[in-house]
Amino acid sequence: MTGYQRRRRPDGDRGAISVFLAVLVPGLLLIIGLAVDGGAKVAATQRANAIADEAARAGGQALDISAALAGQVQVDPTAAVAAAQDYLDRNDVQGAVTVVDGDTLYVTTTITQSTTFLGLIGISTLTVEGSGTADLITGTGQNGGAGP
Repeated sequence: MTGYQRRRRPDGDRGAISVFLAVLVPGLLLIIGLAVDGGAKVAATQRANAIADEAARAGGQALDISAALAGQVQVDPTAAVAAAQDYLDRNDVQGAVTVVDGDTLYVTTTITQSTTFLGLIGISTLTVEGSGTADLITGTGQNGGAGP
């Protein structure tokens, strides 16, 4: 018999898959972390913008009572700032409310989002900001509203 002898592989490749996985798994966890926590950051940014918009709308509805009784519809800027800040406080969101040029209410919000996977590499929170505006009715035109 001219024997065909089965050759045995040397044991040099043993454990190669372990090294491969040891390098691959942290990279995969990082990619998954970016996807999950990146999605959470996008959602937090949308929430920050939505709350800022709603706070601006709440402030934009703060009518000047004395002017309204006189037949004029206009917003009291001081009451508008207070109403917008109250909306932020009720939603437990930090933010700032300002009146720009006397006729625009500008609201900024700041939300801190905890991370799920990125905490493994030392990033435990992500901070996002949002903004919203509302035009305040300050002049009087026909029927007490802002002119055309």
